Amino acid sequence: MAAPIRVLVVDDYDPWRRFIRLTLLAQERLQIVGEATDGPEALRQVQELQPDLILLDIGLSTSNGIEVARHIRAVSPKSCILFVSENRSLEIVEEALSTGAGGYVVKSNAASELLRAVKTVMEGGQFVSSSVAGYKPTGSEDQQVHSQLHAERLGVAGREITHRHGVKFYPDDSALVAGFAGFIGATLKSGNPVVVLATPSHRTSIAKRLKEEGVDSGAAVEQKRYIPLDAADSLATFRLAEHLTEEAATAAQSRNLRVGVG
Repeated sequence: MAAPIRVLVVDDYDPWRRFIRLTLLAQERLQIVGEATDGPEALRQVQELQPDLILLDIGLSTSNGIEVARHIRAVSPKSCILFVSENRSLEIVEEALSTGAGGYVVKSNAASELLRAVKTVMEGGQFVSSSVAGYKPTGSEDQQVHSQLHAERLGVAGREITHRHGVKFYPDDSALVAGFAGFIGATLKSGNPVVVLATPSHRTSIAKRLKEEGVDSGAAVEQKRYIPLDAADSLATFRLAEHLTEEAATAAQSRNLRVGVG
């Protein structure tokens, strides 16, 4: 049996760390050996644990994740680094990868891309999220990078929004609520709007979980950044969701944001 992959998670947002735990725990080989919320604690744990893989956010509360990555190289050169951030700036992505990191996953894409990214990085490859438009590997036009650049124009002001469809299965309602709440919280925290289709009981549980984590979903609803819909309405709901998603996308374009749909 292959040796476990020992993972350190570095992120200052608790719901997101919970989402990461739920995602990784579904894989027998992935073992979370530690969590940190800032740079100094991350470096202490890296030096002590010497993890195989570090999932590292950029916008930490007291540190810049890119600088933390450079220090990690000094204390644990064999550890692989995979950045997980909502920032899609091409310059930031290139700077992050210049530290020697093996990949960069955009948080909004993590449900469908994180495990693939982990596998790619641990096999010695490089992974860049599909929503980082325009990324090209340094030094070679032909170098293979696990990045799919699929963009569809919405036809407004020449801006583009990436469309992605992902499917995730949860073992029970508790995991589903935690996963949705983590995704919604991360999306709202980044300033992006999100449309969610869920049953009444799931919507209530998600709202409760968001409140527990300090996310003001009520204010987000009033601002039309969080649009919870009833999945039981079937076709009518999907038609309305399509209309509202287009409205949210149009509103988001003025600030070059993305729309999350769950």
